[in-house]
Amino acid sequence: TLATAALLAPHASAFLGHGAMRPLVQEAAKTRGPAPLGCGFLAICDSTLPKDELRLKTLTLQRLVRHRGPDGSGIHVCETPDTGRHSAVAHERLAIVDPLSGNQPLFSADRSKICTVNGEIYNHLELRASVKDPSVFRTGSDCESIVHVYDEIGVDVASKLDGDFAFVIIDEKSGEVYAARDPAGVNSMYMGRGVDGSLWFASEAKPLVEGGCISIETFPPGHYYKGKNGHGELVRYYNPVWRDVKAATAPLDLGFIRDTFIKSVEKRLMADVPYGVFLSGGLDSSLVASVITRVRRKRFLERGNPSDLSPLKSFSIGLKGSPDLAAARKVADAIGTEHYGFEFTVQEGLDAVSDVIYHLETYDITTIRAGTPMFLLSRKVKAMGIKMVMSGEGADETLAGYLYFHKAPNGTELHEECVRKVDALYTFDCLRANKATMAHGLEVRVPFLDKDMLDATMLLDPEFKLRKAGEATQFTEKWLLRAAFDEPENPWLPSEVLWRQKEQFSDGVGYDWIDGLKAHAGKVVSDEDLAQASIRFPYNTPSTKEGLYIRQIFHSHFPNNAYGLGIEKTVPGGPSVACSTAKAIEWDASWSDPTKQDQSGRFVDTHDAKV
Repeated sequence: TLATAALLAPHASAFLGHGAMRPLVQEAAKTRGPAPLGCGFLAICDSTLPKDELRLKTLTLQRLVRHRGPDGSGIHVCETPDTGRHSAVAHERLAIVDPLSGNQPLFSADRSKICTVNGEIYNHLELRASVKDPSVFRTGSDCESIVHVYDEIGVDVASKLDGDFAFVIIDEKSGEVYAARDPAGVNSMYMGRGVDGSLWFASEAKPLVEGGCISIETFPPGHYYKGKNGHGELVRYYNPVWRDVKAATAPLDLGFIRDTFIKSVEKRLMADVPYGVFLSGGLDSSLVASVITRVRRKRFLERGNPSDLSPLKSFSIGLKGSPDLAAARKVADAIGTEHYGFEFTVQEGLDAVSDVIYHLETYDITTIRAGTPMFLLSRKVKAMGIKMVMSGEGADETLAGYLYFHKAPNGTELHEECVRKVDALYTFDCLRANKATMAHGLEVRVPFLDKDMLDATMLLDPEFKLRKAGEATQFTEKWLLRAAFDEPENPWLPSEVLWRQKEQFSDGVGYDWIDGLKAHAGKVVSDEDLAQASIRFPYNTPSTKEGLYIRQIFHSHFPNNAYGLGIEKTVPGGPSVACSTAKAIEWDASWSDPTKQDQSGRFVDTHDAKV
């Protein structure tokens, strides 16, 4: 209505300029494009099992990832040419909209190529327009473009995609197998080898473990696999120039950083779905939430969709009195979200740890520390009817946000550490965000890891990311991101949140959570148990009772296989301070002491407990 437009007019200038406001679109709703699909998949290629047995085995194992897609199932089994072997692809669908159609697998025009996808393809309209014959499309799925583009250009398809994805394509005619994963590893994916030489791919490792694979490995992000008859190779298709510090020379342009981030958020709102945002009250998630609210106002003024007028739902979790709950409420009140802050107790967290380890498929300590409250929150969010959330992962890795970066000796070492952290995201934060949410059939999207946002932040001269205490600029971590959104005349966030020191999620939910987990481990793990840890676990031997407690639970869910190449080898190890890599330990002599190595940000002497 005109009254609504008048109320929104003061906020429109941030996006529409200060001239005359654009007229409201008469139609109440406008198509935004097909909804992406969260899902779980399993592909078994070149199995010696007969067709019917392979079908039953695939269906049985696929149940282990059904939590990722509880709304529908699909399977296709085919014969590998000239070998007598068979392949199967199965898919579990999380239907964002239109639950009666759009199931997978997807097929090429002649149905010779079968594709199963877990992904969101944000440039699907451009890809559709590039396909020579548009009549080949059978669904409105954004993911269908993958199989048709592959049909035309082959292995280069992965490099053409803008989105978060993991997929497998089997060519029935040639017997070729093609698989790929997104550049940052936002969507999880594993590969393994069966005892009969078959090649397996899955969204999670559980089917590979239960299926008796003799080797299991994480499919590397930014790579594709191309092979035939069980033989092939992994090829890196994502090769950003910023991997070399010599390429990181871009001047500081705060407006460009801000605009790029806004676009990365906006493209992730392409679907008309019940969605929300994880709002911890820290800088990154708060900016995500703030940008969403402004994008929705802008979109209403341009398109007139009444759903954009409904308040954005935001969600936080913490122990009673935690800093995150208080900060999140402050942000929600400032930007106008419909906020839900949930409390949990240390005991509730401890009770959930086993389930968290099972779903996250890791024994990394900080991933379990942070994954537990995220797992608990995701369950509550899904119960409220939400199917997608946005989250703030990725900014600390690209913009040197962790407190240990305060110790970086120079820009070159800082940049090289950022590259290492981005490279490892798929084993830590991306793994946690994807699996803690998908454990409950909830999809997460992370705009800080958009390809354009990665370029914008990683091509910057690293000198702009250094913390310079006491200076007029760069006096705190991620100063440039804070400064990019520091507009006092039209504030994106309350100043005390915009300039709040970094607090790791596992700390921000309340310090008693980590302390309580450590105390519990100290009670149930004896000194003798810890002394014998290297005998039980020679790979990545736990060095603390907390680590051994977590590892024992992991082992109960995923016993080591007899070949020594099981799921335990997919989890990285090594010393860490405040989530640093092992290399960055060299930045502070005191960190060489193992008793001062902990992944909590509180172990950095510049940490401010008042945040």
